[in-house]
This record gives sequence, C-alpha cells and structure tokens, in this order.
Amino acid sequence: MNDANMKVETHVDPVNENTNGAKPRFDLPLLNFQELFRGFAEQGAAQAKKNIENMKAISEEISDVLREACSMNVKGTVDYGARAIEISKDNTSATLEFLSGLAETRSLVDIVHLSTARSREAFEVASAQNRELWELAQKVAIETTDPIKTSFNRLLRRTV
Repeated sequence: MNDANMKVETHVDPVNENTNGAKPRFDLPLLNFQELFRGFAEQGAAQAKKNIENMKAISEEISDVLREACSMNVKGTVDYGARAIEISKDNTSATLEFLSGLAETRSLVDIVHLSTARSREAFEVASAQNRELWELAQKVAIETTDPIKTSFNRLLRRTV
C-alpha cells in the first residue's frame, strides 16, 4: 500500500454561530490515558514494593551479620584485655623478683651481672609478649571482618 492509496478521514466541525468564529476542531480518536497511566502506576508500585521487600531482607541480613561481628569483636577484645592484664602481672612479678635479688647483692659486680641478665630476659619476654599480643589482635580483626566481608560480597552478588 502506498501513500496515494491511503484514505484519511477527519471530522471537521464547520465554523458556526455557536463557535464564535473559533477555528475548526479535529476529532481524533481518544486514547484511554487514564487506563494507560493506571497500568504504569500499578507496574511501578509493584516494582517499588518488590524493591522495598528486597532491601528490607538485605537490611535484616546486614544487621544480623554486624551483630555477630560485634559480638565476636567483644569476645576478642575481652580475650586481648585479659591477656594484657596477665602480661602486666607477669612483668610486675619479674620486676619485684629483680628488685629482691638486687637487694641481696653484696658487690658492684653482682649488680652488673644481675642487671645484665634481667635486661636480656626482659627484652626476650617483651618481644614474645608483643608478638603474642600482635597475633591476638590480628586474630580478633580477622574474626571480626571476615564474616562481614563474606556476607557483603554475597549480598552484593545477589542484588546485582
């Protein structure tokens, strides 16, 4: 079919006394815009409801993961603090033993030997204690962050 064979009909109201000289009006078939917009609105509302439910579920999962991570962090922090207190007690005992030994010395040579031995021992003990506390801090950090990282990665893959 080509343009020449196509028949176009329009309805023109002639200008009459009732139109007060207004231009003729073309009657076009009216689309039911109200139904069209209602359909769009219903689709949008359904999609929004689905997105809100999805966000709510994800939010609840994130809250659970963060709650678990916080409880793991508290447990690890308590363990770290308890170990730091034990180390402090051990160091205090060792210092008191050194002072007791120092009080029993009779010569300057004994004082130098005792001080040298205590210094070497204190350095080795402090190094081991620092290493132990560092490893404990790393363990707490890993136990706290790994569940968060794993859960967030899983949730991000699920939402994409």
